[in-house]
Amino acid sequence: MSTAEDTAGDDMPWGEVTPEAARKLLVAAVEAFAERGYDATTTRDIAGRAGMSPAALYIHYKTKEELLHRISRIGHEKALEVLSTAADTDGTPSERLAGAVSSFVRWHAGRHDTARVVQYELDALSDEHRTEIVELRRRSDAVVRGILRDGVESGDFDVPDVPGTTVAVLSLCIDVARWFNTQGRRTPDEVGALYADLVLRMVSARKTP
Repeated sequence: MSTAEDTAGDDMPWGEVTPEAARKLLVAAVEAFAERGYDATTTRDIAGRAGMSPAALYIHYKTKEELLHRISRIGHEKALEVLSTAADTDGTPSERLAGAVSSFVRWHAGRHDTARVVQYELDALSDEHRTEIVELRRRSDAVVRGILRDGVESGDFDVPDVPGTTVAVLSLCIDVARWFNTQGRRTPDEVGALYADLVLRMVSARKTP
């Protein structure tokens, strides 16, 4: 899977970004940020990857940070949609949690380059843009926290610290983007299933007498 294909599971990666030149620049930015990091990437690098002149970039994006913000916002919205869709299905708290974790992990593994940029370049955003992204992350937190609370109330889960466990679950899922390798032994589906099992074991463990 190429980095461009890695940005989305659609026929047209980042198809919601228009016009076409803006989309190509955004795909190029994802590739560059994932490979070199935000700080080490120049607007010339991005434009070159897109087959354009540096001046062409500023027609569509005022700054490199604006590009990062667009990537981060769309990426966080997609990740939240994946998580929420799985969490809102019918089923027991265990089934909903397993579905949410496996889906969230699959997204971070299958789109690991995009996810690395989305999840690990937050410090490069402006204060205003970071506040916007943090709110999206809080919504993801609320989805997982809601499932855990449902499980505790129903007796399905043994979770003394729901907020802390929520952070642990999300951190576990997100970190997949940092290490996942398409040439590795496991597919995104396999990693998703593994992590769902691990999380269920985490929240269902009995207290030591």
